[in-house]
Amino acid sequence: MKKIHKKMSITEQTYDLLRQSIVSGELSPDQELREEKIAKQIGVSRTPLRDALRRLSMDGLVVLRNGKPAKVATFTMESSLHLMEIRTLLETHNLRTVTPILSKEIIEQLRNNVSNQRKAVAKEDYETFFELDRDFHLLLTKVNRNKKLQDLILQMNSGDYRAFIILSNTLPKSADAACDEHESILEAVQDGGVERAVEAMNIHMDNIVKRITQ
Repeated sequence: MKKIHKKMSITEQTYDLLRQSIVSGELSPDQELREEKIAKQIGVSRTPLRDALRRLSMDGLVVLRNGKPAKVATFTMESSLHLMEIRTLLETHNLRTVTPILSKEIIEQLRNNVSNQRKAVAKEDYETFFELDRDFHLLLTKVNRNKKLQDLILQMNSGDYRAFIILSNTLPKSADAACDEHESILEAVQDGGVERAVEAMNIHMDNIVKRITQ
């Protein structure tokens, strides 16, 4: 594993190094990440290392365990597809609830989000795109009074799903298409068309599955 340099923040570099080591397979699924060993290996203290591990756990790439070393996450295509089934049900149910009541403010935030997605893709900044992608789906839940549903959709846009997208390396070839699909969803909810919005979301979810299984 490489050592860090001093141009970026220590935490950011530690995150990037560990993430790349997981994506490349240098760190194997289920491998324990002993803090003392990793910190010494890459030349950092434990504080930025712990911050990086927390961030990696949000990506679904690392599992944090109380009283035990963190470990590299394991997942399968099958489990990721099962999560996509659940996510589709949640996202479409949410649209049936919120499409008639979305405010102009939320619509404008969605529009700005899609615009920023396209800018990130143009710069090949896929990390920023991924964050904006997640934010787009969370914005659609913002006016839903069902906080449990909001939490579940957040979970579906994180964890194993996020890890699978990262490790499948589909973002460079699929980000443009995802932007187009988000724009179709935006146009539908802006017009207040519930069934059209649901159809656009179903198409988006189906295309995600196609992209990660090709």
